[in-house]
Amino acid sequence: MSNKRVAYFYDYDIGSFYYATKHAMKPNRIRMAHELILGYGIYKKMEIYRPHRSSISEIQRFHSKEYVDFLSKVNPFNEEEYEEEKYLYNVGQDCPIFENMFEFSQISAGGSVAGAIKLNNNLADIAINWAGGLHHAKSKQASGFCYINDIVLGILELLKFFPRVLYIDIDIHHGDGVEEAFYKTDRVMTCSFHKYGDGYFPGTGNIKDTGLDNGKYYSVNYPLLDGIYEKEYIEYFKKVINGINLCFRPSAIVMQCGADSLAGDRLGCFNLQIKGHGKCVSFVKELGVPLLILGGGGYTPKNVAKCWTYETSLLTNVSDLPEKLPETEYTSYFGENGNLLELDIKTTHIDKNTKRYLEETYAELSQNLRVIKGAPSVRMELAPHNNLIKNYEFIEKEFVEEKLPDVRIHPIIFNKLIQANNEFEEDLDYDLKYFLQMNSQYTETTLKKEPIFNFDDIKNEKALFPITNNEKVVLKRSYAFDTRNQVEETHEINPNSRNQNENQENLVKKRRTNLSKTLPSQNQEGTKKPIDK
Repeated sequence: MSNKRVAYFYDYDIGSFYYATKHAMKPNRIRMAHELILGYGIYKKMEIYRPHRSSISEIQRFHSKEYVDFLSKVNPFNEEEYEEEKYLYNVGQDCPIFENMFEFSQISAGGSVAGAIKLNNNLADIAINWAGGLHHAKSKQASGFCYINDIVLGILELLKFFPRVLYIDIDIHHGDGVEEAFYKTDRVMTCSFHKYGDGYFPGTGNIKDTGLDNGKYYSVNYPLLDGIYEKEYIEYFKKVINGINLCFRPSAIVMQCGADSLAGDRLGCFNLQIKGHGKCVSFVKELGVPLLILGGGGYTPKNVAKCWTYETSLLTNVSDLPEKLPETEYTSYFGENGNLLELDIKTTHIDKNTKRYLEETYAELSQNLRVIKGAPSVRMELAPHNNLIKNYEFIEKEFVEEKLPDVRIHPIIFNKLIQANNEFEEDLDYDLKYFLQMNSQYTETTLKKEPIFNFDDIKNEKALFPITNNEKVVLKRSYAFDTRNQVEETHEINPNSRNQNENQENLVKKRRTNLSKTLPSQNQEGTKKPIDK
């Protein structure tokens, strides 16, 4: 089994947010999972990043300006001034107003977008953001404990480079917000396995909901009844995903791993065990497609932390973990005899999913998938300079050593400097320095001498682990999102529209005639992105 490059996004502040007294959502479960990941040593198999807080303009790529403005301004001390807006945006009951609510959403969205950027630039095979997966949020409305839909934002980022994205949801609740966003496009296929019927939230996800217009048959829903066990769940999960993989041929996958489908969940009614839940993740991983893994629901915190820790070990190929939990700051909470694969609350629900029902549901889904005549195709064009982020491999070029000895530039950025031979004759030095100054967040800089550019913000970078190499200080950032390209305010995403930046000309317009002889080819892998037909 080949090892995958795994990028892991975590912000320690995520565990400090608190929805409300007796509220089911406990963000501290993410910190609990992180502590177990550290305790088991799984972190050694990953690159760990602190995600940026998504900016308002970044969030507005999907959410409306008015809704985002409201979220950014309202707080527990002034909410009485926003009674009308609270009703309009469905905020106040299931989605309470709590302190630093918007910052919580920014962290969640930032991790998912940053993970997508890693995959876009081939800097990771798998990206993990357990703080993400908030799949109920709509363009202009909060829903189901979710305010900002980080999943939609992550998929939009992936669509800049990948022709087709598959979204898989194993949360017990239907992923209605994501399905609604991409209901009319064939660029994204959504697939949800969820409890349906008896007034169960959110009430959507009927097998007949298959999409509209270009997106007809690109929404796949497998509605389940109470009490399904992991044997049957995994059997039909594999059948459906195999069918989708054959007809849709996804170029990237986003998987929401809500742990409320586990037995004993406070709001759930399935009978899955941690190993069974993990088998779904392992199966998707083995498809060999760039994979963005996100969290989601899960309202028995001990079970959630154990489940996501176990699945992180599967994604990093860390085998034979001791079942006894390691010593962490939560040892007393888990109990001295805590077991990784043992659910905290042992309850079972009567299984109402008959073999006939499961077979008939699968047969109908298979019939819908057969209607799809091959994977949809898109045109390709050169990607703009945005979203280029640092890599860990450097290139040695004589003129870089001579002109900028303190800076090493990734080949993708070099490619952006290339012009045709004999096109320009003027000085390269000024142009290259100007380009780097304008794009410094996309380069990795080793500080051996006094830096050429102003990197004072290095002092403010929070490192999860101390720097042990005294000879080299590395500025690590996960943020590389160009907020200049925005999508018009709308209720749903239309990937067919391309709001190209009017100023997408290369920043550097003057070259030496022999520059292209010393640089890599412009057809560097990772410099192309798809657009719709």
